[in-house]
Amino acid sequence: MWALSPVLFEFPMNIGKIEPTPIVDEMKRSYLDYAMSVIVSRALPDVRDGLKPVQRRIIFAMHEQGLHHTSRYQKSAAVVGEVMKNLHPHGDAPIYEAMVRMAQNFSMRYMLVDGQGNFGSIDGDSPAAMRYTEARLSAISEELLRDIQKETVNFIDNYSSTTKEPVLLPSVIPNLLLNGASGIAVGMATQIPPHNLGEVCNGLIHLIEHPAATVEDLIQFIKGPDFPTGASIYDQSEILAAYATGKGRIVMRAKAEIDEMPAGKMQIIVSELPYQVNKAVLITRIADMVKDKKLEGIADLRDESDRKQMVRIVFDLKRDANTNILPCNLFLMLIWWPCLTEYRIF
Repeated sequence: MWALSPVLFEFPMNIGKIEPTPIVDEMKRSYLDYAMSVIVSRALPDVRDGLKPVQRRIIFAMHEQGLHHTSRYQKSAAVVGEVMKNLHPHGDAPIYEAMVRMAQNFSMRYMLVDGQGNFGSIDGDSPAAMRYTEARLSAISEELLRDIQKETVNFIDNYSSTTKEPVLLPSVIPNLLLNGASGIAVGMATQIPPHNLGEVCNGLIHLIEHPAATVEDLIQFIKGPDFPTGASIYDQSEILAAYATGKGRIVMRAKAEIDEMPAGKMQIIVSELPYQVNKAVLITRIADMVKDKKLEGIADLRDESDRKQMVRIVFDLKRDANTNILPCNLFLMLIWWPCLTEYRIF
């Protein structure tokens, strides 16, 4: 039998010694390092390109793979593997989760990834596994990358010093305003709503021509947030306050209309929902209200949404509800509650 000599495990006492450290001092030092890592490297976007590190790395990795908006789609698993291998030393699940969101038309005002396959739905359905879906860059993502080969941004070593990655993307478009951002870090958080590209461009042109322009001036061009699911903003005065201070709230309500059908029938059609409202959960809640007779006058409730129309919820009214008062009451109730939601800006 083999045996190791005890001599091998004898260490001289002068190699080093353990020095007691007050736990308060250690926690201050270590927690600060952790907080800065989460703030800078994980949770919050860079104001210059509007991207979190994982989003930037996904876009850059797809660019390096040649997955442009006119190229063939690539398996999502291949993209995730490339990002994890060269740029993002974390698990594959959060990388894929970030990429999925970038391909959802109900999450992003301007999608940064062009996805093919099941990338989830506004009903809360989970996306397919990464081995089934495919992706490539969207056209607008290439505007984030424009002229990157001309040394327009600085590059740094990746986590393993085996390749280089950009500190940020050149981004000729104001992506932070277009797609907004949300993230919870350590000791700070952000939530910025998305905006319309045309309105933002008009606002920027005005700001370039009039550098002293005020928030009141710019709001004439940028009317307010423009959410991917539409809906109406209830109190316009809240927008100006939020833009002026950087903090505020926006109350949104569903967009609905009353439609007169043949034979004297009437329908209420909901075509837009507030941002981040789960359509399936909403329909279930309304159906329960009808079942419990908290909401009367509805004969049938259908979800007619499809790929062409993201939201189309149809309420058939009962014949005895065909008056000038009851449909209006139902209509007001549907666009106010439970189709009313609040979006906070900070």
